[in-house]
Amino acid sequence: MPDTVVTLIAAPEGASVLPATVAHVMRALEQLGAQIDSSDWLAESIACDIALAELPPDQADAAGRRAIAQESGGPPIDLLAQPYAGRRKKLLVADMEATIIANEMLDELAELRGLRAQISAITARAMNGELDFAAALKERVALLKDLPESALATVAARIRVNPGAAALVATMRADGAPTALVSGGFHVFADAIGAKLGFERIVANELLIEAGKLAGRVKEPILAREAKLATLTSLGAEHGIPLAASLAVGDGANDLAMLQAAGMGVAYHAKPAVAAQAQLRVDHADLTALLYAQGYHRDEIRAA
Repeated sequence: MPDTVVTLIAAPEGASVLPATVAHVMRALEQLGAQIDSSDWLAESIACDIALAELPPDQADAAGRRAIAQESGGPPIDLLAQPYAGRRKKLLVADMEATIIANEMLDELAELRGLRAQISAITARAMNGELDFAAALKERVALLKDLPESALATVAARIRVNPGAAALVATMRADGAPTALVSGGFHVFADAIGAKLGFERIVANELLIEAGKLAGRVKEPILAREAKLATLTSLGAEHGIPLAASLAVGDGANDLAMLQAAGMGVAYHAKPAVAAQAQLRVDHADLTALLYAQGYHRDEIRAA
């Protein structure tokens, strides 16, 4: 009976080499003493499960990553190793900016004032854990004081939903999982994205407006790392779902607490400091990787 599962998922440019990579990883696992139970193609040339015994997930992860790195150029293939039992989760909590959507919305607003480089630099440092999140948020918002309220609609039109986001939410909801969108950003953007994708709960900050202009302030208290963790724990308690049965995904330092608390915590195209501390990481594939990591086959994935 398998006790560990290793899932290999290719970005489109890695699809042609995934079968050979799967074989290479299987040999590397066997050399460490793993007993391969089976392999299962969840999606042809996209995702494959390797079920095994006699090797814990941390060792399987290290061995598999070494095997991938040894291949020419280090192909764009993600590897997620985890316990075999209980991998299909019953609760989803997702960060918004640079996770569910591609944008960082304060950076988009900053561009209207010619401050994108300055504010983007602060954003990057805050998301990598180099700056206090709340202080960095206040600093960036203050620089945008007196932008017209109409600027919010202007940048909202630029929002790009990341590939796989709609399918992730639709599939987990179809299986009965409660879903929450949690953002250190603002309700003015999160509410629309949450409604569009079908998130049932939305948690975000409120950007203050005065006389038709940005006030340069955020309503207190500022929701950050602990608010995201609290959403995960409270939503689980409300629905009688243990943390072990939850999935959390995010990219920044303010997501780490919920990523580390969730049964499956995934750093998605994350900042280096976050990827290094998360349980699991997706560096190349889109958000359907979170479904393949739960053992969904391609024909089980729902369209938005």
